[in-house]
Amino acid sequence: MAGAAITTVGVPKEIKTLEHRVAMTPDGVRELERHGIDVFVETGAGEGASITDDDYRAAGADIVPTAAEAWSKQMVVKVKEPQESEYGYLRPDLTLFTYLHLAAYPEVARALIDARTTGIAYETVQVDGGGLPLLAPMSEVAGRLATQIGAHYLERHNGGRGVLMGGAPGVRPAKVVVLGAGNVGWNSAWIAAGMEAEVVLIDKNLDRLRWVDQIHKGRIMTLASNRGAIERSVAEADLVIGAVLVAGGRAPVLVDEAMVSSMKPRAVIVDVAVDQGGCIETIHETSHDDPVYELHGVVHYAVGNMPGAVPHTSTYALTNATLPYILDVAVHGPEEAARRDRALALGINTVAGKVTNEPVAEFLNDTFVDPLVALAG
Repeated sequence: MAGAAITTVGVPKEIKTLEHRVAMTPDGVRELERHGIDVFVETGAGEGASITDDDYRAAGADIVPTAAEAWSKQMVVKVKEPQESEYGYLRPDLTLFTYLHLAAYPEVARALIDARTTGIAYETVQVDGGGLPLLAPMSEVAGRLATQIGAHYLERHNGGRGVLMGGAPGVRPAKVVVLGAGNVGWNSAWIAAGMEAEVVLIDKNLDRLRWVDQIHKGRIMTLASNRGAIERSVAEADLVIGAVLVAGGRAPVLVDEAMVSSMKPRAVIVDVAVDQGGCIETIHETSHDDPVYELHGVVHYAVGNMPGAVPHTSTYALTNATLPYILDVAVHGPEEAARRDRALALGINTVAGKVTNEPVAEFLNDTFVDPLVALAG
């Protein structure tokens, strides 16, 4: 389509520690190029996801040698929030579309505000009914991965209790407690049940628990969320998976330090919510090259970009969801795209130095400005 509002899109290589995903596949490049939008991919950006520069060239992309060249385009699409060394690339005429998690990373919010960049966050694009279409695919991957990782760290030589998820004939299986029955939690519980663990799924949404119970026919035990139920379940758990989410805001702390202290020696915690601040009081973010630490005798796993461990799968799952939104923003521009699609308007977090997502503004203790007002101004 001639006359697209944004005609150049940059795809830089991710630089967060051991982050191997990339924000666009060759099919995405081809789709944008078909609409008259030129895509510039930093050399090597797709290597971690097993996508070569030649794959991108064949789809019509220009391969650029430096991050600065990729960042110089009208719109930049990424996977993870800008790292400190990338703040210098932010500028007023840039539209950045990526995971931002500004409640967990207020320093990123400040960088975007100071640079007056239009920042659109995958994780706050929200459709009617509350669904998060650009968070869902990574939630599914992270949820399935959380159980796999928990099983790994339950092995004694990896620091855990030496418990096999499915037990053995005559021997009790691992008890897995999942906090939150959204996409992350349900996928975690589903995989744990498939590994024949004893699974407890806790959530405050009774309708969601009814749905899980109907789907799994009692194979996953469901509990209504309250402090007593969480205390008892966590104390008995071999593996606790944190999977709670507040769109745009900080995750609520459901497990305090006293509860962690009550856990079995060498039990394991995997807090998938760590990129939103975490739902376990004793959690702090780790990285793929140093993923765990021990506190109160409990193994804590808290990598903020868990799906980066399986970048090929994650890249395709993510870009299948993001491409239609990226295309809308590029073709129509952020303002018109937001007017046409309320879900996309909710994804706009910063515009011209203003915070334009209400939960993010509340957490940052900043003034909320309607994104359409900010974009029009």
